[in-house]
Amino acid sequence: MNIKNTSILFFLILFSVKGNAQKDNLNTWFQYTMSAKLNQKYSFTALSQYRSYDLIKDSRLFLVSTYLERKLENEIYPAMGYMFLVLEPYNSDMEKRIRYENRPFQQVSFKNKIGRTVLLHRYRIEERFLTNPDDFIVRLRYLISFKIPLNKASEKNIFYGILKNEIRMNVVKEEQFDSNRITSGLGINLGEKSALEFSFVNQLSSSDTSNYVLLGFRNSFDWSKSEN
Repeated sequence: MNIKNTSILFFLILFSVKGNAQKDNLNTWFQYTMSAKLNQKYSFTALSQYRSYDLIKDSRLFLVSTYLERKLENEIYPAMGYMFLVLEPYNSDMEKRIRYENRPFQQVSFKNKIGRTVLLHRYRIEERFLTNPDDFIVRLRYLISFKIPLNKASEKNIFYGILKNEIRMNVVKEEQFDSNRITSGLGINLGEKSALEFSFVNQLSSSDTSNYVLLGFRNSFDWSKSEN
């Protein structure tokens, strides 16, 4: 797929999702992700995320997460991690309550390439321990993600398109369907170790639809070099 066709596809999907979002609520989503290669087999990822019902003041969610990933043959990456969340949903009377969640998880990712496009499949199992009220939920997640270079192969790789879809299902619960999340965006490589990402996220759940404007920043490091 050449850069012209890729760009057309990217913007068609972006504007299609954006058009649907105008019919519903709009939230903001800020995220920082740091990944570090520890050695030839292991890498470490940590992230922090803040979501708001408005631009920034009306907090919706805050989380911190980390996981350790191992590289196997054929681009297979099993991992284990933990996430802590502060959830602030509104009830039917528009009153907000605070819920805390502890969430260990296990996942395996499969990475591949279609030409220059990076394709990722990720399967995750989460054990969710929530408060107010106390609840325990096992949830399954499947993510498919495309990272599409928008520069020609002969040019410096600065811009890339982001396309993702993730479905989340509850294992033991009356409502098995949890949500489906579609993401479309643009990434800008600021150098070898950092990138800035702008995305639009549409999340459909069993009870409502949420739309987000996402601003993300990524850092990547190679700590294995310090061993030499």
